Formats: sequence, structure tokens, C-alpha cells
Amino acid sequence: MVNSTLVATLYVNPVTGNDTNAGLQLSPFKSLTRALKAAKIPAIIQLTPGTYSAANGEAFPLIIPAGVAVVGNEANKGAEIVISGSGQYQSPSFGVQNITLLLQGDASLKGVTLTNPVAKGTGIWIESAASTVANNTLSKCGREGVFTTGNAKAVILDNVFVQNAASGLMMARNSKGEVLRNAFTKNPLGIAISDFAAPLIANNKLSDNRSAIALSRDARPVLRHNLITNNTQGGLLVNGNSVPDLGNNQDAAGNIFQGNGEFDLQNATSGQLISAGNQLNPAHVKGQVDFIAAIENNPITISGSIGFADLIGHWAAAFVEALVNKGAISGFPDGSFRPDAPITRAQYAAVVAKTFQLPARNNASKFTDIKPDFWAASAIAKAAEMGFISGFPDGTFRSGQNLTKVQAIVSIVNGLKLSGGNPNVLTVYRDRTQIPSYATNAVAIATQKLLIINYPQTEKLEPLRDITRAEVAALIYQALVSNSQQKAIASPYIVNPDADIPSFTDVKGHWAEAFIRALASMNLTHGFADGSYQPDKPMTRAQYAALVAVTFNPTAKRPAPDFTDVPQDFWAYNALQIAASGGFVSGFSDRTFRPDQNVQRLQVIVSLVNGLALPASASNALLTYTDNKSIPDYAQKAVVSATQQKIVVNYPDPKQLAPAREATRAEVAAMVYQALVAIGRTQNINSPYIVSTPNN
Repeated sequence: MVNSTLVATLYVNPVTGNDTNAGLQLSPFKSLTRALKAAKIPAIIQLTPGTYSAANGEAFPLIIPAGVAVVGNEANKGAEIVISGSGQYQSPSFGVQNITLLLQGDASLKGVTLTNPVAKGTGIWIESAASTVANNTLSKCGREGVFTTGNAKAVILDNVFVQNAASGLMMARNSKGEVLRNAFTKNPLGIAISDFAAPLIANNKLSDNRSAIALSRDARPVLRHNLITNNTQGGLLVNGNSVPDLGNNQDAAGNIFQGNGEFDLQNATSGQLISAGNQLNPAHVKGQVDFIAAIENNPITISGSIGFADLIGHWAAAFVEALVNKGAISGFPDGSFRPDAPITRAQYAAVVAKTFQLPARNNASKFTDIKPDFWAASAIAKAAEMGFISGFPDGTFRSGQNLTKVQAIVSIVNGLKLSGGNPNVLTVYRDRTQIPSYATNAVAIATQKLLIINYPQTEKLEPLRDITRAEVAALIYQALVSNSQQKAIASPYIVNPDADIPSFTDVKGHWAEAFIRALASMNLTHGFADGSYQPDKPMTRAQYAALVAVTFNPTAKRPAPDFTDVPQDFWAYNALQIAASGGFVSGFSDRTFRPDQNVQRLQVIVSLVNGLALPASASNALLTYTDNKSIPDYAQKAVVSATQQKIVVNYPDPKQLAPAREATRAEVAAMVYQALVAIGRTQNINSPYIVSTPNN
């Protein structure tokens, strides 16, 4: 079972979607607007290529609330996912503005191209929020790509700001936050900072703008390791009472200015600026600037948070932070975490020993290469006794050997004694053939329990690669979530098999394949442990009751009867109670239900009509089946109603109802799916076996 706190994913496809759909991968919404209305926080909204505009149903401005992550394709900066439009927003600090999108709280936007075509229009507006904008392209906005104001503490990472009418990024009022590793090009201003804004601006590239960075009023940004090159007018312009932090004698700023037109640095204030450790041409410096010596430090890429300089903005920062707070993992003496470094078997054992407190189930192992005074000896012993790790046939542990990704997955599954894997879920991985045979079941279990996080592409497992410290943190944290020991963290990189098309070994090419896969994608029907669905096998009355109970979850219309042949410990007892009280099923005159008896096709049809209270027809004229005479009188109006609603599915001959024949699992899946279509809960499936009347 999936933990109830896990983050839901909604899908949007502006090309093939429909806003009456359920927002699943097989039945996506058409508009982001609809997905935002349907999102239950926390949520991830996954966008597919296409244009998101008013013409396609978007209502601007789009408001992304706290707890929602809107994700496109981060790998190509959203090159094929375009959000374009504008609407009015009443800003508490700047009045009425024309914006495309408003980010609230900790909302995030990743992997899209965004443009506001209106004159003086802003792409993204962030007001007093701690939102994240990462791996996007902000292009051709009527004013700026991103505007932060109020007490905003936004994190703006790895974006491209190009050809915006005024500036790429504008930061005003008391904005703080982090602007890291972005590219600003061909804007009048790359970055404009005003009022009392004091952000960290680090590791950005600003080139081919008119001016790279302009400060005004009382701005106090910190500038570190930016490349400011080939801007036609100048690099950094300082106006008003602004005082940028350009380094000090203990901290070289490391900014590089080169090839700029009129100036690299112009101080237009009345005060003196201090520059330490920046590379610029003194002949291109205007105004009062004191150049001082600084202790050399190597340029670093600032990319993380929580006290580790190399975790700001890292995809796994939230997972690492949670484990650090738990005391399960720590960084290095130099203040780094090294998230992308491999982890040794000894280091992994130490993390496991600190994270999990489980009873010993293995005898203490004495590894021949682990001395009692080895720093991780006790952790290795504890992890081995809990069942997370083992040695090699030669009796060694090999503590300095790096751990592979698949070894870590198998370790967690074994240590926590997880079970219930279905190998069919492995089809979500493009490289599944690389999974060793001994590990297939463990990987399937871990996938189904949402333990696996693949960055940057969820469909690439890379099982034989050395696992990184960040990946270990994410894997272990997801294991804690699965055991309800931690709350879920929203991440688009969690592999979610429920969102992918299920695979069964025996439905490819089957006439009901589309119906079966669609129901399975909604987690309403399941196959067998051997990976099959057995579509042509009859369905029992108990199995049918369980299916309609979970599919329709009906409200009670009548008291649930106690069937004499259904004890309370029967596997489907609760489902039978729900289906019976909801009007979908009933028993026989002798008060039995006969749960193991196979359900008939006519029983399925009548059940769906009665349970859903579909309108009855006053005429039987639409009964045009070749075997009409075999339909009992009591069921004729229900059959007409089901036919009118396109619920009846007949294979191989649409004109033959075969009412008394036992219904197969495929036939039940098809008609239950069609019932969902009839009540507007999912989209149509084209099939020649759906019976249509002359009037529909």
C-alpha cells in the first residue's frame, strides 16, 4: 500500500488533454488552470510539451499556491513547454500589475518557457514568498522575467533570462533569497536591484546585455563568483545609497568582469565601495572604489542550503536537511556536504546504523578486514545484525569500496523486510535490462513503495552506477516516509509507477487492452502475482463487488444485509457491504450472496444501471440485439438505459448481448470503465465493441 501522505501528481497535456479528465497520465487535463483547481496540497503538476495560453483554456494570471510544484522539462529549460499570457494582479506593494504567473509560499516552477507578451508585463511575480524558480527560460516578457518584492526569499536557480523588454530579474522592497547559476543575456538590464533588497547573487553569467547589474536606492546585494562579460554599456552600476558586498580581506568575491563597453564597475554614489578579489580592468572602473587584498580562496559553486555551501538549490537538499536534522548524516569538516560524491560501504553502514533502530535478526558478523578500532566497526556490526548489509564470500566487508545504486536499494528492502513487488513495474525504467537478476524483486518493491528517486530523468535507474551521498539520503528518507516515520517531501524525481501505464504479460493486442490499462492506471484494477491479468477468465461475484466498491465508493442507500455465506473475516466482506448498501449488488432469496459464483454479463449491466441510478427508458424500442429474446423482462429497461449510456461492450459481435454468459475480467473492466465515462469521470476510449444506439 502507498503511504497516505505521499504527494499526488496531476498531469496536463494541452494537445491531447481534456479538462473533464481525471488528471492522470492516461487522462490528463488540458489546462494548467484546471490542474491548479483540482490540486490537493501538497501536489506536483507535471506539464507536457505544448503551449499553455488563453486560447488553450488558461485563465491568467496563473496562481501557484504554497505546496504545489509545477514541473515541465528541466533538462532543456522548458524548451517545448511554453506558458504565454497575462492578467491583472493587485500587488500589495506595487498596485495593479500585468503578470503571467504568481508564486505563493514555497511553490515552485521548474522546466518551462514563460513569456508575458503584454507591454510592461512581468513573467513571474513573487511577493513575500519563499518560492523556487529553477531551470526555466524567461523570454520576451514586456517588462521583466521575474519580479520579487515584499519580504520575498525566493530561490532562483539555473534559469535563462533572454530578450526581456526591461530586465531579466527585478528585486525590490525587502527581497532577499538566492540567485544562483542563471544566465542573463540580451536584456537591457540583466538584474535590477532596488529599495532595501539584499539577495545573494552568485555563480551567474551575465553577457550581451546593455548593463549586467544595476543597483538603486538602498540595495545591499552580495555578489560572488559571477561572470560579467561583453555587456555593451557596462557591468555593475551602483546608484543611490546602494552598497554591494564585493568581498573583504577575509573573503575574496571572485567576480570576473571582462569585455564590457563603457565600464566594468561604476560607483555613482557618494560613498566608497570596497572590492576584494574581483577580476576587472581598473581603467574601466568609475567612481570611488578601494581595491584591497583578500585571502585567496578557490571559486566555488554555491548550490545548496542548511549550512552546506554545496547544497543550495541542489535537487536533494530537502532530503539531506531532514536526515541532518535527524542526526543520521553529516557533512565534512570544511563545511561541505559533497552531495554528488560516491559513498563507501562503511559510510553507508554508519548512516543506516544512525537512522534505523531495529532488533538484531542476524548473528554478529566478524569481517576479516574490519579491525575493532576501525572508525565504523560498531556501525558495520549493527547494520549487519539488522540485516541491511552483509560481507563477501571470502569473509571480507571491503569498507572502502563504493556502494552501487542497486546495492543500496537491495539493502533497504532487505533491512526493512519489505515485500510485495510486482516485476511489471520495472517497465518504468528504460534501462531495466541492467538490473541484476538477484535484485529485480527488491527494485520492484522499492519502486512500488516510492523509495526510488532518479535525477534528472525518472525513467533512468542506472542501477550499476556508484550511488551518491545525495541519492542515499533521498532513498533512506523515502524509506522513512514509507514507514510513516517522516512526512513526504514533494519532488518530481520520485519514481511513481502508479502514474505510468501498467504492464500485464497477457493483454497486449487484446480487444480490451485499452480499458484494462486505463482502469489499472487509476489503481482500480490489478493483475496477478505472475504479472498476468487473465482477461478471459470469468470474474466472481465477490471480485465484481470489490471492483465496484473501490471504483464508485457509493454512499449508502439502504442497510447492508448480512449474507449467510459471507463471514466477517471473508476477504471481500467490507467491499460487499459497501457495494450492497450502495445499490450495486444484492443477494438471493435464501439470504446468500454466493461470492464464488461467477457473475453474469446481464448482472453486471443491471448492477451498473441500478448502482449509478441511471435514468430508465420508457421504451424498449432500442433493444436491437440479435438475442433480445434472451433478455428477461425485469432487465430490459436497464439494458436499454445501459445501451443509451454506451456502457454495454460486446465482443466479438456488438449486436449479440449474450446476457446469461459469464462475464470475463476483460468484459467487466470494459463496462465498468464505460460507466465511469457515462458519469463524466474519465475520457472516452475508441472501441468498435462499444454498443451505440442510432441516437448517440
